Amino acid sequence: MIQKLYRMVNPILGFCFTVSKALAQDRFPRPEFESDYSKPLISAPLPQNAIYEYLDVLILFLALSLASYLVLKKRSRNQIFILSMFSLAYFGFWREGCICPIGSVQNITLAIFDATYFIPLSVLIFFILPLLFALFFGRTFCAAVCPMGAAQELVLVKPLKINPKLAAALSLIPYGFLGAAVLFVSTGAGFIVCQLDPFVAFFRFGGEFKMILFGLLFLSVGLFYGRPYCRFLCPYGVLLGWFSKFSKWHHSITPDRCTQCRLCEESCPFDAIDKPIPDLSTEDQKTAGSRLGKLILTTLVLTIVGGFIGSLLSVSLSNLHPTISLAERVMAENKGLVEGTTLASRTFHESGKLTAELLQESNVIRDEFKTGSIFLGIFMGLVVGLKGMGVFFKRTQKDYESNRTDCFSCGRCFPYCPDEHERQKVLDSQKDLYESIG
Repeated sequence: MIQKLYRMVNPILGFCFTVSKALAQDRFPRPEFESDYSKPLISAPLPQNAIYEYLDVLILFLALSLASYLVLKKRSRNQIFILSMFSLAYFGFWREGCICPIGSVQNITLAIFDATYFIPLSVLIFFILPLLFALFFGRTFCAAVCPMGAAQELVLVKPLKINPKLAAALSLIPYGFLGAAVLFVSTGAGFIVCQLDPFVAFFRFGGEFKMILFGLLFLSVGLFYGRPYCRFLCPYGVLLGWFSKFSKWHHSITPDRCTQCRLCEESCPFDAIDKPIPDLSTEDQKTAGSRLGKLILTTLVLTIVGGFIGSLLSVSLSNLHPTISLAERVMAENKGLVEGTTLASRTFHESGKLTAELLQESNVIRDEFKTGSIFLGIFMGLVVGLKGMGVFFKRTQKDYESNRTDCFSCGRCFPYCPDEHERQKVLDSQKDLYESIG
């Protein structure tokens, strides 16, 4: 604990020393003394944060590699769970939730919209690496590397199913959260993904009371409904799902053949197993083409409606920006609509800045929010339309298969597959034979 505290405080002291030395100026001439005394050289240890950040990158890469091996080759649910507990201990409690691939979405956005922001290389790697692994091996980051997913896996004691229609509606929230996160960062309103992180208070053993309650809410729901944050809020999960959909190698329920015993159907608490779909090649092409045309037209209408709704919500969303909320408060105080002042408004008045300048800055931000909100609405309309197409147009599927977009590659379905049991028996017999020969 002392060593950890030293690592946290030492970089800050080193930074303060460097800055103060660079900016300090003599107010009076220094006295000169006739003496043989020579001033010793003052040295300070280099900050250690960078070293630990790149150690985090190395551990992330090793954990992703091991998770992919356990999911695709070893096919061991128990070992996947053990690795997830290590990730919870290291990335969660030891590193206190930072660096976080989920929050790195905001850093990437800020780097795109703010030319003065320099994104740390370690943050960039944390953003890209899980996506690359998802593109090749599926969502193995979610399986055993994400500490937030591991925390929810740990508390899941009695999995219950969610109504499919309700689950479909809730699955739209992460897309909206992702779009809102981009909107808020691009307009300077803040990092809402970090602000609404339900587990960081537990990882850091402290936080605002409302955030502790928020975390307890997710953990309580997670007792019965698998990974509620991952499924219905996580913005990074949207990106992982997109990459995983086109993964070269992906988690499979059975290692060889599907006997359609249906034992795996109830094993997944995340509803990420697709049932067999009969041959659809007999469908009339004219009927299918007409249905496709209607869906495309519906999607176009949804994007237009979404953009319109976004423009209507722009004012409400922009009021969450600190500059705009300050401008509203100052105007209300000037008009006598409210009594007293807030800390922010007092600071503004004491700064000597003109109210007209504040209002002008506020109007610029409102215009940015209006444009961004329209794009957010268009994005959500497009998401709803494309999901609708996915419901009405499905490929023929003979066996039970894991959904490449939604599957967390957790391996819960492995023990339920009879073919997996046969494979394990063969492996055990081969192991016994090797041991007897050795």
